[in-house]
Amino acid sequence: MDKVFSADGTTIAFEQQGSGPVVVLVGGAFMTRGASAELAGLLAEHFTVITYDRRGRGDSGDGRAYDVRREIEDLDALIQGPAGGSAMAFGMSSGAVLALEAAAALGSAVSRLALYEPPFITDDSRPPLPADYVEHLTELVGREAYGDAAAYFMTAAVGLPDEVVAGMRQAPFWAGMEAVANTLPYDGRIMGDTMSGRPLPVDRWASVTVPVLVGSGDAGAPHMLTGARELAAAGQNFTLRVFPGEEHAIAPEALAPALAAFFSGEHAA
Repeated sequence: MDKVFSADGTTIAFEQQGSGPVVVLVGGAFMTRGASAELAGLLAEHFTVITYDRRGRGDSGDGRAYDVRREIEDLDALIQGPAGGSAMAFGMSSGAVLALEAAAALGSAVSRLALYEPPFITDDSRPPLPADYVEHLTELVGREAYGDAAAYFMTAAVGLPDEVVAGMRQAPFWAGMEAVANTLPYDGRIMGDTMSGRPLPVDRWASVTVPVLVGSGDAGAPHMLTGARELAAAGQNFTLRVFPGEEHAIAPEALAPALAAFFSGEHAA
């Protein structure tokens, strides 16, 4: 494990493996760098792969007040430091939206961008997030009710029934979710109003001119594929890739070949 310093002085922990062009993996809610280990290992056969703990998680530090721009600066520190000034990026779930925001802000420093199921809600196939979603999460985290924050995310954002989440709270993996639940409001801030049931503000990413691969499974929640299709229509540089039989938790062995082909400059479809 190594560390870089972000613009505000926050330490960001990362690991690097493989050789060749650099790819940075950006995790979604609950994800630390270890969650991408299998995918990173597969990609490291062809690329230098950087996995990192987003701020507030794992071995990374955190700032006093959260702003999405700080997370973009974290990515920039990785790109300007160990990546050597330019990198390709893959973002998963809310991490896909963070990577997209970073590409919009950092320009050519992100040379290619792949995204898997940014969790947009742009239709009526499921309820939108409550208007006070981020505020309620922040209140729960503020009083250190991390289990309740994780449960609220799983019901309000993911859409799982209360009884399913109640069972999850008894499972061994729940402690790991509570350990990073303090960052759930961060993911909510990153998503902004893109889970409101309204069409995407695609002009928000008009400055992204590099090739973008937008992936989605066809066996998961319908709104995921709908949102991916809507994003992929944002410009000629955006390409949709549908993974048959895959859901939000896509198998790394299904994802890695498509990413390797895209990052190598081959046809994305």
